[in-house]
This record gives sequence, C-alpha cells and structure tokens, in this order.
Amino acid sequence: MKKLLALALALVLAFTLAACKSADPSDSADPNGEANPGANATPSTDAAPDGDFAYIQGKGKIIVGYTVYAPMNYTDDDGNFTGFDTELTNIVCEKLGLTPDFVVINWTTKEIELAAKTIDVVWNGLTITESRKQEMEITKPYLRNAQVVVMKTGADYSGTASLIGKTVVAEIGSAGELQLIGDDENEPEANLAQSNYVGMELQTACLMEVAAGTAAAAVLDLTLARAMIGEGTDYANLEIVDEMAEEFYGIAFRKGSDLCEMVNKLLDELLADGTLTALAEKYQLVLA
Repeated sequence: MKKLLALALALVLAFTLAACKSADPSDSADPNGEANPGANATPSTDAAPDGDFAYIQGKGKIIVGYTVYAPMNYTDDDGNFTGFDTELTNIVCEKLGLTPDFVVINWTTKEIELAAKTIDVVWNGLTITESRKQEMEITKPYLRNAQVVVMKTGADYSGTASLIGKTVVAEIGSAGELQLIGDDENEPEANLAQSNYVGMELQTACLMEVAAGTAAAAVLDLTLARAMIGEGTDYANLEIVDEMAEEFYGIAFRKGSDLCEMVNKLLDELLADGTLTALAEKYQLVLA
C-alpha cells in the first residue's frame, strides 16, 4: 500500500512540474533547438499583422539603404552627410514620426536586403523598371533622370557606334548596365552591346576608370554626371557626350508595404507646398 501511495504522489509531482515548466515560455525551445528568449523578447519580424509601418514604428527607426551617390546621398566638403534624397528622407521621416538610420548597401543585393528586413527602404536614386516593380513596392516617380555616355573631353565620338569594340564601364545592377547587356525584359542598346563591357561596384568607380584611360566611356546616371564631372570637379577632364533613354526615380519598399502609399501622399503634399521644387533647384535636378 505504501508503495502504491508513493508512486501516486510521484506521478502527481511529476505532472505538476511539467505543467509549470511548459507555462514558462523562457524555458521552451524552438524547432531548431535554440532557447526561446522569453515573454519579454521582441516579436519575430515575420509577424507584422498591422502592416510594415507598424513594424517599423515598433523598432523605433527606419533603416534606409543607400550607396554613395552625389547629388542624392553623399558627404560634402565640410563632412556633412547630405544630398537631395538624404534631405527628402529626413523631411518625410519627420512627418511620419520615424527616425532614419542610413546604411550603405551593396546595390546588387538591394531587393534581397529589403525582403530580409536588414533595410526598410531603398532611397537612393532608384530607377523605376518593370522588373523592379515586381520585386519591390515603388512610389510614383519623383525625379527625372537619363542614362548618359561620359568620355574624356575631346574624345572622338559620333554616336554609340564609336564605342563598338572599346571598353565601356557601368555600375553592376544599374540602369546603365541595362543599356550594355539588357535583361529578361529589355534589349541592350545595339551598338553598346558590341562594346567590351566591364561592371563596376559604384558609378564613381566608373568615372575613375574613364579618367585613368582604362575605359573609353562610362554609361551612368545624368544626375550623378552633372554633379561630379566638368569644370570645378575632381573630373574636370570628363564630359557628357550623349544622352540616351529617359527614366524616372522612385522610392522602394518591401513588396506590399503600406508605407509606400503613405510616402506617395507626402510627396504630393511636398510638391504642393513647394518643398520638392526648392529641393530640386538646390541640387539642380528635374522633378518628374
């Protein structure tokens, strides 16, 4: 009888301890065998039932992905981080009650970083294309741009046919690269496709190659070329020799992000009150 009673008490005690243990989320484990951080931990970023804006609000900051690109995002001669997109980001974020955290990214992996939530927005002179619209939520156009051919001043140029067989550089993953090699949706510019294309990590690196004579030409954004080449710049011996396809810039969020439409409405407001116009004039840019 005593043995039966002891066994019963042991079973009751074991059941009680198991129940207490399962009620404490800090002691449980996930399917990968890692300990759960507990009830006070930050919820998984995969769970955002209230939308992307609520998720970003919960973090207390919005992570802005960019590359160094004057006049959009760059550090001026006085050491101040500035630019058209930098200033516009700060203005919009203030209206949304968000704190921007600018982070340099690899341009070729911007879509991956957005989806993985290592960044929340790409705000850096992003050219709107149909393929990008399939992967990201992009605002309405806010700036006009074009792809241009940049060469040394006085170089022999009579159209893109002049570049057949010559080394031409562009930023990897850029709209300029599409002019040279195309993609699944766009054919390359016929003459440029017959050049010797070399991809660079940054558009500024493209300028260095042309200035050094290791490339005959670069295909890059008009906005950057205007700001960085010609008299009074570090590339005074370079000039724009041709302007090609017109394009437009947009601001990219995660696919399905509710923040995109919120920013669209603020862009309309900033255009109506003259803020966008003044900012474009300051950086010698053309609004869409």
